[in-house]
Amino acid sequence: MTDLNELMKQAQKMQDQFKQAQNNLTRLVAEGQSGAGLIVIKINGRYDVISVSLDDSALTEGKEFIEDLISAAFNDAVRKLEDKKKQAMSSMTGGFKFPEGFNFPI
Repeated sequence: MTDLNELMKQAQKMQDQFKQAQNNLTRLVAEGQSGAGLIVIKINGRYDVISVSLDDSALTEGKEFIEDLISAAFNDAVRKLEDKKKQAMSSMTGGFKFPEGFNFPI
């Protein structure tokens, strides 16, 4: 019976570590840019926008151009966040490769 108890303790420890990792991932911050820095968007690990910064010179451009720059900056931030999450999870899992498209429930 000792082996079963030890196995249950290890499973609980792994679950606690996974919860901590999830919390750490939500605290990540990524910054995306477009237009050579005219637009800068920061997002957190839950993909919430933290800040949006527009260079004053961007405001002289047309509405569609600014909208495109905002979209591009957000997409850049998302890609960078995904890379950060992969790196963080890789270090936690000891380099174990998950199937392409696998996402942890965060």
